[in-house]
Amino acid sequence: MAQVDAVIARRLESAVPLVGQVSHYIIAAGGKRLRPALLLLVAGALGYRGEQRFNLAAVVEFIHTATLLHDDVVDASTLRRGRATANETFGNPASVLVGDFLYSRAFQMMLEAHDMRVMEILADATNVIAEGEVMQLVNMHDPSLDEAGYVQVIRSKTAKLFEASARLAAVLAQAPPSVEQSCAEYGQALGTAFQVIDDVLDYDGEVTEMGKNLGDDLREGKVTLPLIAAMRLGTPAQRELLRHAIEHGAEGDLARVVAIVRETGSLAVAREAAAQEAQRAIDALRALPVNPCTQGLLRLASQLLVRRN
Repeated sequence: MAQVDAVIARRLESAVPLVGQVSHYIIAAGGKRLRPALLLLVAGALGYRGEQRFNLAAVVEFIHTATLLHDDVVDASTLRRGRATANETFGNPASVLVGDFLYSRAFQMMLEAHDMRVMEILADATNVIAEGEVMQLVNMHDPSLDEAGYVQVIRSKTAKLFEASARLAAVLAQAPPSVEQSCAEYGQALGTAFQVIDDVLDYDGEVTEMGKNLGDDLREGKVTLPLIAAMRLGTPAQRELLRHAIEHGAEGDLARVVAIVRETGSLAVAREAAAQEAQRAIDALRALPVNPCTQGLLRLASQLLVRRN
């Protein structure tokens, strides 16, 4: 990861000062670096030690960071990772344009792999992520959204880059197609579980641990699995209150909505869905050699279920 951070720092350089300021601001905020870590672990599990793993790990982090910059503008978010978002600090135009810079820089870097398969994976991933963002926008304030629609969004918006990260490592290692597919399935399942737990924490987390405001998803009109389960499990009166909150915003009802989500057992339903995805990820690891990196992937899937931020 130190090697990846060195690549990130070097490739953030720009002749335009504001580009560097905004880029460094959001990269320096830290974050889990899960996607590059996933790529490095899968590469290690498959025995690939080439330098290109550091370059592509930085590429997936740049793509992820670009989506964060754009997301925060779309959602009008003010807090991420415990501090003001880039759009709050530098303004919306700068955030959008620097997000574009990170996307284009990522595509410059992926060319250095000299591998059309790498280009295909990353081009497909960025396109699917954009589609997921649009799907989420269409689903805003829609109380009729069901679990299948929710899963389709998070598989596109979040899990796709996890999937691509794991698949890229398999391609670098020249793994057979069956192993590549298992790696991709691990990444997709891991990313899905990660997002479901993230959505649980929006109703069950602590601001100091999460680095964002409790209830932000509902304020933004996002209908996530805890809300979907509460709509199914709640009493008619509870469902009506939830419906109103989803359609019109929950400024005055947020505390009651959170209480309903907790009272109906909806958080347990969502955590069980995440556990099933984590188990799917663990099952996919059977195709990989047994070594310390594979054990790291196993622990990563297991620990997602107890994360608090």
